[in-house]
Amino acid sequence: MEEKKGGTSAGGVVLPFLLGFVAALAFGWWGVPQLLYSKKTQPLVFTHQNHIELYGMSCDDCHSFRRDGSFSGLPGNAKCGECHSFPLGDHPDEIKFVEEYYEKGIEVPWLVYQYQPDNVFFSHAAHREYDCATAGCHPDVGSSNELPVYYENRLTKYSRDTMKMKDCERCHATVAAQEPERFAGAPNACQICHK
Repeated sequence: MEEKKGGTSAGGVVLPFLLGFVAALAFGWWGVPQLLYSKKTQPLVFTHQNHIELYGMSCDDCHSFRRDGSFSGLPGNAKCGECHSFPLGDHPDEIKFVEEYYEKGIEVPWLVYQYQPDNVFFSHAAHREYDCATAGCHPDVGSSNELPVYYENRLTKYSRDTMKMKDCERCHATVAAQEPERFAGAPNACQICHK
């Protein structure tokens, strides 16, 4: 009488386990983001690159600071209308901006990639003073000819590209530690960024 070897039954368990493990990884890697984020498109086509390279504009021309030092964020119709009060060319979105937004006094409902949660305080002015513009706080849209895809978190309604606390902490901890005299006012205490 032959004795059954344990290796056969172990192989029968290992293969389904591996297949299940791979399937779970694939679902977590690809499926969860698909479920968590919805993909949205901006209301109009916009090219930062053209404004900068063709017309010599700078970021501050449209994204400026108010007299009180607060950041104005995205420009409104009044600012855009300084150049686009009538269609400059025959691009459908150029005409759409003038006819559907500017002339009707309706602000363009841009999707903002960097809105912060209500419990977060962020000062552009403070970061600009320390030349943190290239610290990776937001994508380099100035050299882009099209706006990036906007992914909205279905649960929080924030953009997938909103600055993450870990990035802020890392910059405050590492960069400030490298240049303590320059970044003396950049501690990592909770109340520095949270209301």
